[in-house]
Amino acid sequence: MPALSYPEGLVCGLDEAGRGPLAGPVVAAAVILDPARPIAGLNDSKKLSEKKREALAETIKAEAIAWAIAWATVEEIDAINILQASLLAMQRAVARLGVLPAGALVDGNVCPALNCPVQAIVKGDGSIAPIAAASILAKTSRDHEMRRLHQSYPLYGLDRHMGYPTAVHLKALREHGVSPIHRRSYGPVRLLLESGT
Repeated sequence: MPALSYPEGLVCGLDEAGRGPLAGPVVAAAVILDPARPIAGLNDSKKLSEKKREALAETIKAEAIAWAIAWATVEEIDAINILQASLLAMQRAVARLGVLPAGALVDGNVCPALNCPVQAIVKGDGSIAPIAAASILAKTSRDHEMRRLHQSYPLYGLDRHMGYPTAVHLKALREHGVSPIHRRSYGPVRLLLESGT
């Protein structure tokens, strides 16, 4: 992965995890890497094994200049839609950094409103180190939260599919109905509610 230059100060990478699932929050991470301490192995979190993601997450937390994780709730996702909720989670993550970056680089093609210059980069999580780091922290943090929610809602198999619309998850929804952590604005969940299931 190419190293970034930081001519105007420290750059924050931003990414989210959990736009597609039917349940749970959308989680965002903001990371300011130390350009003097590059981290080997950074990549799009989806391209890494769970073991590798977890190991890199610990390295990022130990060696980054600053990092923060935030999320938007199921209720917020249903109220303002998943895109706006994702951008809100990113804003919250940057606010929690404790330092204002000189600029931010965001995975995707839509930028959150921030108090610094921000640029969206399609597939940036696979090509830009700070975004890859944010991708890893967002993914691992959300997975931890879904495993925690599984303890309260064990009937849905959240610890296996993390809330994504797998056949197992859809079957569990039909059998057990919609839980408080399911996104009511999402088609499969909305259809079940409309059918009275």
